[in-house]
Amino acid sequence: MRILLCIVALLGISLPAVAHEMTPTYPTFSPSYVNGLASTKMSVFNARDDVDFYEVAVYNPVWEPVPFAATDKILHVPFAEKKSFDVYVRDEDIARAVYICTLSKLRSDKPSNAIISSKICSRTDRAEFR
Repeated sequence: MRILLCIVALLGISLPAVAHEMTPTYPTFSPSYVNGLASTKMSVFNARDDVDFYEVAVYNPVWEPVPFAATDKILHVPFAEKKSFDVYVRDEDIARAVYICTLSKLRSDKPSNAIISSKICSRTDRAEFR
């Protein structure tokens, strides 16, 4: 019985985790075409066949939300596709914008086996833009 339990546990550990990917890992902000705003270009790849939507968020070092704008705050990314988006942060908030994250959004109106949402974050180099 213990051997069977160990085998099942090892199989569970060795199965690949399916989530989404976001690049770049360490984005840098640069001045945008709008005075007083900095921008960075991000990209998300959907590796989950049970999720189609991702929410974009920006956080400070202690995971409090930072005001931002994006080309889309809710991204529709079908399975096995990639979508690029821009993130804009005010110059006065740039020092606080440390993490840019995407969170998978589970739909309640669609029957699915998805019970776990995934959150992927990229860490900015906040000293890069001054």
